[in-house]
Amino acid sequence: MNFIRLLPVIVSLLLLGAHYYRAGFIPLVASMGTGVLILLVRQPWAVRIVQVLLIVGAIEWTRTTFVLVMMRQSMGLPWMRLSLILGGVSLLAIGSLFVFRAGSVRRRYKLD
Repeated sequence: MNFIRLLPVIVSLLLLGAHYYRAGFIPLVASMGTGVLILLVRQPWAVRIVQVLLIVGAIEWTRTTFVLVMMRQSMGLPWMRLSLILGGVSLLAIGSLFVFRAGSVRRRYKLD
């Protein structure tokens, strides 16, 4: 059951890893993959590391959204769909932070 609750976190980290892979930042791809594996560790420090990765990810998605929207606007291309999709991905990363407030997840990672 906890796997289903952790699914938004896993998807957020994998999407961010794919984003970094496309940009050619292989060490950051490895850190996102490590973030997924850290979820297997049932310790509070593991949660904190993943939360930091999610916050950094949300900031990166917001920055990317801004840069790409500005670029598309300057070229006179449509930009609304782009901003909605990347804004949704950013909200997924932020929303994933709240997964760790669920009771069963708190017990799994000894956050009580």
